Amino acid sequence: MAGFQYFPHTDEDIRAMLDRIGVKSFDDLYADVPADCLYQGEYDLPDAMTEQQVRDYFEGLASKNPRLKVFAGAGAYDHYTPAVIPYITQRSEFITAYTPYQCEISQGTLRYIFEYQSMICTLTGMDVSNASMYDGPTAAAESMRMMVAQAKKKNTVLVSNTLLPQVRGVIATYAKYAGITIKEIEAENGQTSKASLEALISEGDVAGAIVPSINRFGIIENLDGMADALHADKALMTVYCDPSALAVLKTPAEWGADIAVGDGQPLGIPLCYGGPYVGFMACTKEYMRKLPGRIVGETRDKEGRRAFVLTLQAREQHIRREKATSNICSNESLMALWVTVYLSLMGPEGMKQVNDLCYQRAHYLYARLLETGKFQEVFSGAPFLKEFVLKPLVPVAELQKRLADAGFFGALETDDGYVSFCVTEKRSYEDIDELVKAL
Repeated sequence: MAGFQYFPHTDEDIRAMLDRIGVKSFDDLYADVPADCLYQGEYDLPDAMTEQQVRDYFEGLASKNPRLKVFAGAGAYDHYTPAVIPYITQRSEFITAYTPYQCEISQGTLRYIFEYQSMICTLTGMDVSNASMYDGPTAAAESMRMMVAQAKKKNTVLVSNTLLPQVRGVIATYAKYAGITIKEIEAENGQTSKASLEALISEGDVAGAIVPSINRFGIIENLDGMADALHADKALMTVYCDPSALAVLKTPAEWGADIAVGDGQPLGIPLCYGGPYVGFMACTKEYMRKLPGRIVGETRDKEGRRAFVLTLQAREQHIRREKATSNICSNESLMALWVTVYLSLMGPEGMKQVNDLCYQRAHYLYARLLETGKFQEVFSGAPFLKEFVLKPLVPVAELQKRLADAGFFGALETDDGYVSFCVTEKRSYEDIDELVKAL
């Protein structure tokens, strides 16, 4: 230890600690570690490189990644990111931002989280939003626990078969370890079956249901009457949404939902190999004390100036861990800032224009693909915005290879044997024509 001059422990200190835990040497601490995992000597490391050599090396590795134009969705969407967003979010005031417990020195962070919450409430029509969660599937699972906590004596949650598979998977994992019973609402013509929902409600013990606004087939769902059926049995309804599409579709509030959840990734966050993303969660005022995570509120300081604080903290696990609805405590602050800047830049008209471009180009691709004779309609006449499924009449692996060779990523295979495509505003008509030509 003598060679490590900045280690504060003397040989006597180390001996005393070893004696206290009942071992004779440092080697004894690692007795359970396999010998081939222990340090055997100097590592075979390459020679040092100059800065330029390091840059060249990693650029060489990066060049091996194919750069494909994305025509896939399935819960992660390749929308345009305005250049100003990474500039703002990489400023030092924001890049190191974390939990704003000390409101006196965190007014900037608290303010943009408050603005994020306000924008989520505007999009969803809900009264209250939390300070954001890990991702959409996690938010959906947290809504399940929230509905059960509100119901108290009911322990069953209904989950639509038309939800994205990764969302259903995370819900199932949470349910398993929380002791919650999950029952699946069947699909009818590619949408959540109201008849199946009502039949499951009649079986009793239903705390709530989770249904999509836009489902895994890309279909815009008709949720009419579902909230009424659930509320008649004193159960709640959660709607899983694409927040970008809420600029032009009915909001969860208009469907009568109690809770709205989803992933904020479509709001300008790059795909980035799966993350980081940001889940959003909002609810009606009646259930805000069951809302997990953090809530930033507006108040006044002693001099009457507008100020922001964490509020309703009795909900949180650091106050009543054993009684908390949830022990999640992330606020994904940097990604919430990203979403806030995006929505501020786009505004209502910009968001409508994004959806209009997606709609026109997705329907153009849909028609062109059918013209090739290599696909068949699955849900004829079903309304879709930017994503859709078709039945392939040729092997899916061949489709995907043809697309990849031509520089496109699409034709994702679904559990039902269909293939899905998605078109965002980043894809031009020329891109679409080139994709069709490749097939």
